[in-house]
Amino acid sequence: MNSNKSNQLQMAMLAALLGSVALVGCKKKEEPAPMPPVASEPVPMQQATTAMATAMVNGVDLGNAVGGDMRVIAPMTSFAPTATIYAAVSTGTSNPAASVASKLGAKWTHIDSNQTVHEETRDLTLAGDGVTDFQINRPDPWPPGRYKVEIMLDGAVVQTREFEVK
Repeated sequence: MNSNKSNQLQMAMLAALLGSVALVGCKKKEEPAPMPPVASEPVPMQQATTAMATAMVNGVDLGNAVGGDMRVIAPMTSFAPTATIYAAVSTGTSNPAASVASKLGAKWTHIDSNQTVHEETRDLTLAGDGVTDFQINRPDPWPPGRYKVEIMLDGAVVQTREFEVK
């Protein structure tokens, strides 16, 4: 009789165990509670667009004259000693509708003597495509030799053009 009670007890425990497993398997999966939204102020579309836009220098042309559109009339790499030398810097923004505050600069160097002839930086607000010109001139003729102009955008040199005075 002792063995019969033991079997009945084991069977009852097995039934309880199987019932528990079945209940756990049938239990509906609970979804985690959604997180409350983070409070923030809306950013106006123009401000968001401007924050993401970047400025770039697309090209540099050298010449001895510029037109009304600030572009060099005839690009050249050789100048007379009495010439005024222009660097027309074509710029753009990654989003033409955005305005991007930038620093655009030009550093003119006489390569042969390793002397800086002139350096200038301008604070600009660039929007879409545009042209900014820089120029150098002097009352006395330029010393003959090799020169270069380095164009900088926000402090980094982005374009360099070499030219000659003869």
